[in-house]
Amino acid sequence: MSMLSDPSVKYRPFPQIALPDRQWPNHVITAPPRWLSTDLRDGNQSIIDPMDAAKKNRFFDLLVDVGLKEIEIGFPAAGATEFDFIQGLVRSGRIPDDVLVQVLTQSREDLIRTSFDSLEGARAAIIHLYNAVSPAWRQIVFQMSLEEVKEIAIKGAKVLRDEAAARPGTDWHFQYSPETFSTAEIDFSLEVCEAVMDILQPTPDHPLILNLPATVEAATPNIYADQIEYFCRNIPRRDSVVISLHTHNDRGTGVAAAELGMMAGADRVEGCLFGNGERTGNCCLVTVALNMYTQGVDPRLDFSNIDKVIETVEYCNQIPVHQRHPYGGELVFTAFSGSHQDAIKKGFAAHEVQNDELWRVPYLPIDPADLGRTYEAVIRVNSQSGKGGFAWVLEQDKGLKLPKRMQAHFSRHVQDLADQLGRELNAEDIWEVFRKTYHMQTANRRFQLVDYDETRASDGTRVFSGTIRVDGEAQSVSGRGNGLISSVLATLKDTFGLEMEVLDYGEHALSKGTDARAAAYVECARPDGTIVWGVGIDPDVATASVRAILSAANSASVD
Repeated sequence: MSMLSDPSVKYRPFPQIALPDRQWPNHVITAPPRWLSTDLRDGNQSIIDPMDAAKKNRFFDLLVDVGLKEIEIGFPAAGATEFDFIQGLVRSGRIPDDVLVQVLTQSREDLIRTSFDSLEGARAAIIHLYNAVSPAWRQIVFQMSLEEVKEIAIKGAKVLRDEAAARPGTDWHFQYSPETFSTAEIDFSLEVCEAVMDILQPTPDHPLILNLPATVEAATPNIYADQIEYFCRNIPRRDSVVISLHTHNDRGTGVAAAELGMMAGADRVEGCLFGNGERTGNCCLVTVALNMYTQGVDPRLDFSNIDKVIETVEYCNQIPVHQRHPYGGELVFTAFSGSHQDAIKKGFAAHEVQNDELWRVPYLPIDPADLGRTYEAVIRVNSQSGKGGFAWVLEQDKGLKLPKRMQAHFSRHVQDLADQLGRELNAEDIWEVFRKTYHMQTANRRFQLVDYDETRASDGTRVFSGTIRVDGEAQSVSGRGNGLISSVLATLKDTFGLEMEVLDYGEHALSKGTDARAAAYVECARPDGTIVWGVGIDPDVATASVRAILSAANSASVD
């Protein structure tokens, strides 16, 4: 095969739709559509090893739990495995009364009859009929004229009508798809659909579903929206049809096409959980539904335990959900960048004290908790992270709320460790370097508190007296000051010649309740201007402050 120097000459842009007064750009999605999952049919036929009956049953139960009310459960004429699963599901009694199952069939009489047979005994069901109508299929695949292609649809519709009449025990619903709608002439698609309507005679109480698929995504999603609006304007008896969308993702805009199609007047959206499907996949129902949440619209689908949904989908499809997949991916709520982490941390702090439930956390379009995710994984630390990242991890894991200047002091130690290890730092890594930096372990610290007592002298000053282990040996010490902290500082100066001045002090409870511990932080200056930090943790806040001073003293001794 020869290679063209400019491959673009092989392609032609999809033509615009003549719709100068288009209205859809001004419309807003204010309510969810009817949803149809096609995971068990379109999704299943796209995977390397199709699901067996056990997996399909497990997937069906998941779809019901999520809240899907319309589920395409298979292509019964594809083979015995499909037929037997469908018939077994119908006979099992596991289909809820408010759920409509659907099967797909080409417009061939024998295949249509097989589809009806597979649903024998169903309370209600949808038979989905299709045939391709676009030029490439007419001219290359079928080598048929416009009239011949339309006649395929008409004949199939007549079989639908007659088979349903012969099986009155089921409440039959019909769906027709002019397959390859997205690349067909819009007026011919209308003509074929009108012919099907003439046969099936839908009514507002029993409408026909007209599915308008982007079988192959061939243009920008705005053109698909134009096609949908044009179709909705020109189809007769619009109140007797449900306009359904089935977008594929060949151009990477399957979700956008579905959303714009809803704005253009569609009533129903077909797709798969996490966008499984042939080639680049179908419209992702999870993404479309949760996009609605972010706009204040209840999609009436339940993804409050999204990890459980992912677990089932991955098991049944044997395809992993990508780490960056919208809403469901492992990393989609995770920030490594320092500036992002700082903004998220401040957003959570503001959210805790605001007077309403409005979600306004930077970089997080949706609250991870709404999907059953914890906040611990929102911020993770690597060499690209800033002080907000490790501060968040320490707060979430240990309850420590470091003062801002202490965050800056500690950040270089975290950065050094991240550069040294060359990987993401976990909570244990950060806690270990924190303990070492501020001498919160027995080894490698000069001063260690054993016990102490504080008394008031006759002149009103405070007297600190106690035992400090110095370089491993216990030593009795005492000092006097205006308060506990100043008396500890006096002790260090008078006994050990270690002089420090407290520039800032802070404390907070690590948890609520009677057994809560306190954390204390001190920023101290040496006579030469060197700044040292100390931190102390203890059930008693006063003791925590003493430990913080000794922590700073240890840092001063090392420095």
